Amino acid sequence: MSTTLFVTALTTGLFAGGASCAAVQGGLLAGAVGRRATAWTPEAWERSGLFAPIGAFLGAKLASHALLGAALGLVGAAVQPGPRTRAVLLVVSALVMVLFALDMLGVRAVRRFVPRPPASWGQQVRRSAKSTAVTTPAVLGFLTVLIPCGVTLSVELIAITTGSPLAGAAVMAGFVLGTGPLFAVLGFFLRSAARIWQGRLTAVTSVIVLAVAVWTLTSGLRLGGWWPTPAPAAAAAAAPAPSETVTTANNTQTITVQARTNSYTPTNITAAAGVPTKLVVATRGTNGCVRSFVVPDRGIQEILPVTGETVVDLGTPKPGVLAFTCGMGMYGGEIRFQQLATVTTGPNPTARQETAR
Repeated sequence: MSTTLFVTALTTGLFAGGASCAAVQGGLLAGAVGRRATAWTPEAWERSGLFAPIGAFLGAKLASHALLGAALGLVGAAVQPGPRTRAVLLVVSALVMVLFALDMLGVRAVRRFVPRPPASWGQQVRRSAKSTAVTTPAVLGFLTVLIPCGVTLSVELIAITTGSPLAGAAVMAGFVLGTGPLFAVLGFFLRSAARIWQGRLTAVTSVIVLAVAVWTLTSGLRLGGWWPTPAPAAAAAAAPAPSETVTTANNTQTITVQARTNSYTPTNITAAAGVPTKLVVATRGTNGCVRSFVVPDRGIQEILPVTGETVVDLGTPKPGVLAFTCGMGMYGGEIRFQQLATVTTGPNPTARQETAR
């Protein structure tokens, strides 16, 4: 799961977080780099190299955010939020992203609703930027955790939902690494080039943030079991599950789902209602968030082995749709339970399925 979350956060930082974080925090690095050039002798500045202050700033920023992510993961582990609670946090995270995106687009009506850190934090950090000490870039990088850019707050909520210090650290570290390239470039150009491109970067970033918000909202709705399911007619038109997916023996129905690193197979299953049912989730060299298997409506959470089978007792389902998803709401599927009708032909009764109304 940590790897998947890391890649997701890295992508978010690369395509959505870079410009917004540079707008909030880029001035700190620019000021520190400028003071290094004037406070040091030319020989000392030449020996330090141009990459030294930027590298120190970004390295310290990575360390502080990884520590924050681990702490947030510990909070999530202590609270142990259920699927619905994690789903609510993801939905809130998506809504916060929407607010930041609209704020970047200049929508004044939302500005008072946009979360912002206390002004005193920013003032304290900016006072530190006036120092000409050798360690100033690293100190400033570490303190950026106190003045998060917009998307960072949403990523912090996602770190809480992981319920793991390792996964939480992976989320925050991935996000900071994703913002690194643009941050480094803007650090070189300082603020002159940033001003030229600021308007364009803000517009592009806001659109990307909205796209990430939609993706996060979809994940939260799926994890909470609130994602709309297709109408019975549409579901009936879907391809039926392979015969080996649903088997019956000793009056018990067994449904088998294959959990792969990036998917569950099959994703649409039709089974009989009113029959004792067991769900078997099979893994083989599986990693990623699919190992965190969730059935939202039943409050079921299972951590699947990398290789093996996990049996989930579904009781005797009633007609309807039962959704399942991974722990981050990124991958999922559904089981449509239909009522059986008994039809007698000759001496032996047979059964056929009718679409649940």
